Amino acid sequence: MPGTSVIGLQWGDEAKGKFVDLLTSRHEIVVRYLGGNNAGHTVVCDGKTFKLSLLPAGILNPDVDSVIATGVVINPKALLAELESMKAAGGPQDVNLRISDRAHVIFPYHMAEEAILEKNRGDSAIGTTMRGIGTCYRDKAGRAHAIRLGEILRPDKFKARLAEIVPVKNLLLRALDPEAPQFDVDEIFEEYRGHIAKLESYITDTTAFLHRAVADEQKILFEGAQGSLLDIDHGTFPYVTSSNSSGCGVHPGSGVPERYITEMIGVAKAYTTRVGGGPCVTELNDDTGNRIRERGREYGTVTGRPRRCGWFDAVATGYSARLSGVDNIALALLDVLDGFEKLKICEAYEINGERTTDFPSHADDLAIAKPIYRTLPGWSEDTTAARIINDLPANARSYIDTVAELCGRPVKWVSVGPDREQTIVVE
Repeated sequence: MPGTSVIGLQWGDEAKGKFVDLLTSRHEIVVRYLGGNNAGHTVVCDGKTFKLSLLPAGILNPDVDSVIATGVVINPKALLAELESMKAAGGPQDVNLRISDRAHVIFPYHMAEEAILEKNRGDSAIGTTMRGIGTCYRDKAGRAHAIRLGEILRPDKFKARLAEIVPVKNLLLRALDPEAPQFDVDEIFEEYRGHIAKLESYITDTTAFLHRAVADEQKILFEGAQGSLLDIDHGTFPYVTSSNSSGCGVHPGSGVPERYITEMIGVAKAYTTRVGGGPCVTELNDDTGNRIRERGREYGTVTGRPRRCGWFDAVATGYSARLSGVDNIALALLDVLDGFEKLKICEAYEINGERTTDFPSHADDLAIAKPIYRTLPGWSEDTTAARIINDLPANARSYIDTVAELCGRPVKWVSVGPDREQTIVVE
């Protein structure tokens, strides 16, 4: 099976959606396998802009099967709103969508609990999107208070589970905050049964579906969400997401072993961004950082929060490339760097007076790391009209080569704008 996986190599927001959209026509199935509606993709297709969170970017191609797999946590209300928004924006009116009956469900108490916990952290806030993603994943791991999508299709089972869980959640919320909201079993039951009635035709055993596809040697594209540096096990813990957002998450999230993936593509911006808390070694709190933010329109797809911006960090990105086993890199938003007289790439860190190219395992060490930069000449030309590699200025090509050298992986794709045609394949 010629399977392909698209993985983010930074802290998310790398433009993975664009590359998934570009690759979709070469595949028969596109699979979203982790995260929830905290992850956003912006895809420009035929002059129309789509903002997707739960839906795979492949949903825009009516000839492709789109799968929301087992590893995703789902807010049914948010998913329905996203489907309607996609259709209203000019997307396909009939969608080939399959949603895993094993996927876990986000409830209002998950969002309430997450908001209280984040507020109580004060200055140590992780930067959660307050959408109940982390608390839902925690219940999934704890098992006792978790509900999967397939259970809602069985009304008696679903109501019995809510009757067990909601009183416990109400007690917990009041213990955390005396003014916390309290939830009613019947209200949640009726609301969620209404949501699921609209989604029921899409809900199925996606693992069995994907196993059949593998046996039939169908072409499958696996769409990562967020970025490798937010991986719960391998990222900048605790400033991470609650799932394996690196290439390590493909198998548990989809049920398809990594051995069936023949190409792993790692997507990285030509600079660095991060949203929320946690260290970011190359962050620029100056006019240069603001210039990158405004030129790149670096505001969250889901939250609208301004992203922290800085120079390209080859230590962090190279680590992610090795972690996810990527074969090549897709370098996005190169055009944002147009017009800079000089550019910098972080080639190593200095930690406690020592130079290292290893990415630290502890956030405390990353927080005190100082970037060691390699300075390169910039370019004044506008790159947005480039369509082949030789259309780019010599200094831009040199920048791309340096990224490949320091990350230890070839750059195969270069994006110079949001549209599909603004993509260069590096031969």
